[in-house]
Amino acid sequence: MRDGTRGGGGGGFPTASSPNKRKKKAHSCSSTTEHTLSSPHLLLTCASCLTCAPSTLPHKPFLSSPSSSSFLSSLPSDSEQCPHWERFRCWGLRVRVSERCGMLQALMSLITRCWKPLSHADQPNAARESRDGLLWFRDIGKFAAGDFSFAVVQANQVLEDQSQIESGPFGTFVGVYDGHGGPDASRYVCDNLFRNFQAILAESRSVVTPETIQEAFRRTEEGFTALVSELWSTRPQIATTGTCCLVGVICRQTLFVASLGDSRAVLGRRVGNTGGMAAIQLSTEHNANIDSIRQELKELHPDDPQIVVLKHGVWRVKGIIQVSRSIGDVYMKHAQFNREPINPKFRLPEPMNMPFLSANPTIISQPLQPNDSFLIFASDGLWEHLSNDQAVDIVHSSPRAGSAKRLIKAALQEAARKREMRYSDLYKIDKKVRRHFHDDITVIVLFLNHDLVSRGAVLNSPLTIRSALDH
Repeated sequence: MRDGTRGGGGGGFPTASSPNKRKKKAHSCSSTTEHTLSSPHLLLTCASCLTCAPSTLPHKPFLSSPSSSSFLSSLPSDSEQCPHWERFRCWGLRVRVSERCGMLQALMSLITRCWKPLSHADQPNAARESRDGLLWFRDIGKFAAGDFSFAVVQANQVLEDQSQIESGPFGTFVGVYDGHGGPDASRYVCDNLFRNFQAILAESRSVVTPETIQEAFRRTEEGFTALVSELWSTRPQIATTGTCCLVGVICRQTLFVASLGDSRAVLGRRVGNTGGMAAIQLSTEHNANIDSIRQELKELHPDDPQIVVLKHGVWRVKGIIQVSRSIGDVYMKHAQFNREPINPKFRLPEPMNMPFLSANPTIISQPLQPNDSFLIFASDGLWEHLSNDQAVDIVHSSPRAGSAKRLIKAALQEAARKREMRYSDLYKIDKKVRRHFHDDITVIVLFLNHDLVSRGAVLNSPLTIRSALDH
């Protein structure tokens, strides 16, 4: 994605210099019929849908006639146009059109079909993923309680963010897992947290509760610790990988949000009849740079004056890691893993009498209100560059399709601005080097349909979406 655009070449009609665009359909007729259009006609082109390519159209737009302007203003929005739509080209008064094998009426019939509003199933990104360089995205799709938009951009050599959307009889489950030290912990959580959540629901035959979610986190932490123990002799460095976890569950008109680390969930809520939208942060962040978290750590470790250390202007637990809660990071939780052969920078000089990090999530639950419009779940890479209000305003003021991708683009533009460079130049930087400018970023936006929420609607078939493991 360069300067916010993809593809969309230079014009509406194929020209003689682009023969492969002209050969989409074979024609037996070689005759050419010339037509003259009397004023004021407006001609619009959709390059990808056109099979008979006129070659003598002028390239200068004509928009001066009142009838042309009013007609243009009545056109459907981008989200309602043909997915191949590139741009409008307008000519008025007298236009000579060379048309092969067919009358202008056939051409306009094609254009009319392009104008027809698309159903959700017809939208090009409703059911498929797309990529643009280091960006992976699904512009729009459906889940049990509405629509979703999903995007991930990679910065690390190996993508450390993992994420998922699951929708089934229980409701909807969203997970954003921001890994650190490598992808092992985030991939494990993406493979197992929802599976554990499902198993607990099946065992108890109950609805979702905070205890259900907490137990799923506990089992996932225990499973990853067992994996580290199993691989200790061959892959000891897995002990130094961990992941933040942000989970949202919608069940029976209730929203649950559980968090470990510093990913964030923000609600966009309509403000009365003003047309405004309030940004409400739902998740609690566990980062040593927050005063309350440092105080919490000091209270948990009253005899350890080095429980939080300021290094290079950043507060870190034991001078090593910023987050105070995670899944994984077992070298900070179990003494048997804080020793050789892990990297010396992770080894602590003093004995570990109790875990320095926790895997106990903060969980909130609240009923969904009719004025709750959408939810943004994102890793901290987004929030490093955008405030809650900025993110909510971007989603609220733009079409639903592409919302997640639009948020990532806004964050990258801000990252480029901070480094006094152009967004187009940042786009050209490859993974690994890109990490010097921004982190991996994951964004999931859920748009709430309260008719579906109140009915407890379920999709005909379960929905399972995971972001790409790597690019």
